[in-house]
Amino acid sequence: MTSVITGDIIGSRQQESQHWVEDLKKILTPLGETPSQWEVYRGDEFQLEIKNPEQALLTAILIKAHLRALKSDARMSIGFGDKTHNAQRISESNGTAFINSGELFETLKKQKVTLAMRTGDAEIDEKLNLMIQLALTFMDNWLAQSAEFVVAAIENPSLSQEELGQKLGINQAAVSRRQKRAQFDLVMNLDRYFRTQIKQLTAP
Repeated sequence: MTSVITGDIIGSRQQESQHWVEDLKKILTPLGETPSQWEVYRGDEFQLEIKNPEQALLTAILIKAHLRALKSDARMSIGFGDKTHNAQRISESNGTAFINSGELFETLKKQKVTLAMRTGDAEIDEKLNLMIQLALTFMDNWLAQSAEFVVAAIENPSLSQEELGQKLGINQAAVSRRQKRAQFDLVMNLDRYFRTQIKQLTAP
């Protein structure tokens, strides 16, 4: 089982294209090899394979936080399933993970949601998508400072508040405030629950 994130930059037509394309590439570069694992195409769309499906939600949240820190955002769908054709470019690979991600992505605008997922298990999908929608009520409104904190905390899970503060150039009290404002503990609880559900799906 693998997972595929399909996304596009919200309001990209209103932004200076070169600027955010480079930003997006910088965000995706540490997440895998291009073009086999990720690709930016048609100017503002991107696709990324997360080979460990349990990591998929946190990766999507990390991409969102990076973009919110740049005063931008993305619409993303996460598809789970198999990979039946492994091409040199991810945009040419295929399998149910790609189909689930692509088909769901086409519905996001109409649903007016910026993040959703599809495993093909209706019960799990309904439960997790409801939780994601509730989390989006605050994640869609992260200000740059909160988003910067989320990026630092996800990328450095072992650091204390004090150490995160040194990284961000702020004191511990300010770190604590940003953590609360970003509702970061809730985000991590959602991620933990998501991982247990995906583990059940992938269990032999």
